[in-house]
Amino acid sequence: MTLSGPILVVGTGLLGTSVGLACRRAGITVYLDDVHAAHRRTAASLGAGVPWHGEPVELVVVAVPPDHVAAVIADALERTDAFVTDVGSVKGQPLHEIGARRDAVRYVGGHPMAGSERSGPLAASSALFDGRPWAVAPHAGSLPEAVAAVEALVAACGAVPHRLDPDDHDLAVARTSHLPQLLSVLMAAQLADAPEEHLALSGQGVRDVTRIAASDPELWVQIVDGNAEALGALLHAVREDLDRLIAAVTAGEREALEGLFARGVAGTVAIPGKHGGPAVPTATVFVSIPDHPGELARLFADAGAAGVNIEDVRIDHDPGREMGLVEVVVAEDRAEALHDALESRGWVTHR
Repeated sequence: MTLSGPILVVGTGLLGTSVGLACRRAGITVYLDDVHAAHRRTAASLGAGVPWHGEPVELVVVAVPPDHVAAVIADALERTDAFVTDVGSVKGQPLHEIGARRDAVRYVGGHPMAGSERSGPLAASSALFDGRPWAVAPHAGSLPEAVAAVEALVAACGAVPHRLDPDDHDLAVARTSHLPQLLSVLMAAQLADAPEEHLALSGQGVRDVTRIAASDPELWVQIVDGNAEALGALLHAVREDLDRLIAAVTAGEREALEGLFARGVAGTVAIPGKHGGPAVPTATVFVSIPDHPGELARLFADAGAAGVNIEDVRIDHDPGREMGLVEVVVAEDRAEALHDALESRGWVTHR
């Protein structure tokens, strides 16, 4: 199914504006509505759609903060005859708040697994959802036509639909999104009052672990509160692991430590690789790069000329000089070829 009519996006922050931009890219007419007129104007100026004045639509996409999702869904069901979905991080809570409304058959929960530490319409992108998972979470009474309309939206945005029960969705995102966020916050909090001489030793590892902790606290309070039941059980499991870790560290029990590290390795292997397939074994080639404009583009071009596809890249800047260390992650069987090709082009590398 494809969307045959226009859509209405309610809420023009990062996700709402990105939905509008992606749908406009697909040739769909998009109307915009937001209690913040400035956000709506900004989204419209970016090409995400035009202001809504009550025109009939096929689908309403609710993209408001978690505390307001249920109320806006109910309002959309009352004010339109359209199918209704949302892009919120939690599915059980709004469904519970909507209750046994007759018109709830037109509602299907949704959740694109894409975002940014930045917020607001200026952070939006038409490519935000390309290739990303998008949970589609119909409830027991959802009309098949409503499910089809939401999956057509997902396709128009370039994402990959994953159909889940609302409660199963909430447990899944608690494990893969909300819990990592909280653990990142706890780690970053340990740095807030650290001495400068300690922070001067910060490497890429601490940046990787704490990157998502920079996200909007107000938004995350709403998300965590809305998914408290699923998160609570996982946090108890983490606390049990932490107690085991403390005991092993305190007693110097290397065998127990090895077991915990091995479970961590197993967890990283379990994360799906590209296109949802099994994770491909990778290796890293480290490249010293001058901190000058154009150097990173030259590195990528040289890797491409060598016929090597880059799977991931991380950059660690040297605080003592105008150099950076780029970690180029490639398929394990291509690492040696990349190393040799870059060396032949004058790059300083090591594995």
